[in-house]
Amino acid sequence: MAEIRAIAVIGAGALGRGIAYAAALGGYRTILEDILPASLRKAESEFRTSLDQAIDVGRVRETEASAALARLEYASSVEQAAREADLVIEAVPEELESKSEIFTLLDKVCRPQTMIASNTSVFSIAEIAAVTYRPGKCLVMRFKHPVHEMKTLEIVRGPETDEETIAACSEVARRMGKGVTVVADEIGRLPELPKSP
Repeated sequence: MAEIRAIAVIGAGALGRGIAYAAALGGYRTILEDILPASLRKAESEFRTSLDQAIDVGRVRETEASAALARLEYASSVEQAAREADLVIEAVPEELESKSEIFTLLDKVCRPQTMIASNTSVFSIAEIAAVTYRPGKCLVMRFKHPVHEMKTLEIVRGPETDEETIAACSEVARRMGKGVTVVADEIGRLPELPKSP
């Protein structure tokens, strides 16, 4: 199985921040990307607050929190974030054109073995991965907000997603403290999941 050491998260909205937080606590070098510097500053501040609260209630030890903060990095471009990543998780708004543009760019800047996941709950991974030369390394990792409260992560395999990618991303989910359910991609759109309040 491919070993994942570094995870890039594209988009520092609520879901992106939650995914990056879980990845850093899971022991991964984590690079959070957003084109807006204010979004990255907000993320950094939120991470510190969340970890302090987790220490206060006994969910995380101080040494774990310090290690997680040390693993978090910030990038203002997709290229900078994804260059050394073993897994890139796209967490941008649900617009097919935006997701396709990001996957096209990631396909160019990532190493050949890098896996690319979308957080979509709307689009088929086959449709998004079609813009890449690595559909076997593409899948959906369906995180829901708030990420730290999720018990199970749904992984959606595309028609060409390889077993190594499924296994490696399932291990990432487990290290984030999530159970894993693997489902097949549907033709066309995936059903919209209810949004958290």
